[in-house]
Amino acid sequence: MVALRIAWRYLFSKKSHSAVNVISVISLAGVALASMAIVCIMSVFNGFTDLALSQASVLSPDLRIEPSEGKIIGGVDSLLVELRGISGVELVAPVVEERALAICGDKQMPVRITGVTDNYGMMSDIVRVVKEDGVFAMHDSILGDMATLSVGAALTLDARPTSLSRVAVYVPRRIGRINTTNPAMSFRSDTLVVSGVYQTDQAETDADGMVIPISVARRLLEYEDEATALDVKISSGEPVGEVADRMKLLLGEGYTVKDRIAQQEESFRMISVEKWVTFCMLAFILVIASFNVVSTLCMLVIEKDANIRTMLALGASQYMVARIFMIEGWLISLIGGVIGVTVGAVLCLAQQFWGFIRLGGNHDMMTTDIYPVRLDGSDMLVVLALVAVVGFTTSSLTAMIARRRMSVTVDE
Repeated sequence: MVALRIAWRYLFSKKSHSAVNVISVISLAGVALASMAIVCIMSVFNGFTDLALSQASVLSPDLRIEPSEGKIIGGVDSLLVELRGISGVELVAPVVEERALAICGDKQMPVRITGVTDNYGMMSDIVRVVKEDGVFAMHDSILGDMATLSVGAALTLDARPTSLSRVAVYVPRRIGRINTTNPAMSFRSDTLVVSGVYQTDQAETDADGMVIPISVARRLLEYEDEATALDVKISSGEPVGEVADRMKLLLGEGYTVKDRIAQQEESFRMISVEKWVTFCMLAFILVIASFNVVSTLCMLVIEKDANIRTMLALGASQYMVARIFMIEGWLISLIGGVIGVTVGAVLCLAQQFWGFIRLGGNHDMMTTDIYPVRLDGSDMLVVLALVAVVGFTTSSLTAMIARRRMSVTVDE
């Protein structure tokens, strides 16, 4: 307690040399700026994660069930009955996904077909992202089966809902032998009318997607009641994690239950890796800034040489005197860290709620024109813990230097 009181007094007392005061302020400001930068950068990554999640949720269901091995789920009809009985489940629907070749006029491209049921509009927000010149529809009493293309597929195939473009879809036969004399017989095909074009502002989703009726997809792939996945919509207010746990318990080890983040695992993993790599880089800058504290305390040890001699003469141990400077260094780091985290939190909250910083470019083409930020309390705790550890390390180094100097003083 005595060491803390003396260290606190040394921290705020006026030094005989003004340079020591200036360097002390610079050291504290360096730690504060580094801490503020870490909080702001991590909050920005949180904001982009939320933005990516909101975009992924346009077509991604709350939960998706996939087989642990292989790509086909058999006996879907009986499985649907069991899943609908789980508390918190509002809707369950089978999905069939596969690669195919799409041809429209003289244009062709490989596409990713997604066969869905008629209630897909309730399962996802695809209706919201369909362009104004089209609609999301599965069937028409006159035109027959219909498809909704992603913006990338529509542009490549030059298919438009306004002109009722017809797209032929070809899939290699799963069953039977390949006829080398007539290669066309090795494919199953169907033709659909383009009802609409959707755009989610996600490169992977918008590049080559094609949503078609599940009956068409099963006919092309020669499935009966099979599916490649089951999409699940959770009742409003139900915790997704708890419902997922109930499904895992019912399904066993043969199935994998994925939430929206797991469905976009690669994208979110990349954001997470970038976030923590940036954190490590800024943490290194914080370490460099903290070494200013060492130089400040070394100068303070020299300035307080007479005080040190007096305390030693009064019976204070070298450990206690060294502990005074160690605590002072820790105080400089912690005060700087608290100031930096507080300022960073205020800036992030201001941006989060008022959005005074906006993204550049054409805002009409963007999902959001406000720089995304989300302050996370755990990030603030991580930064404060980092400041405490770095401050303790640099202060311990200063204490070693102080003890060495006191040994010389005693010898004299």
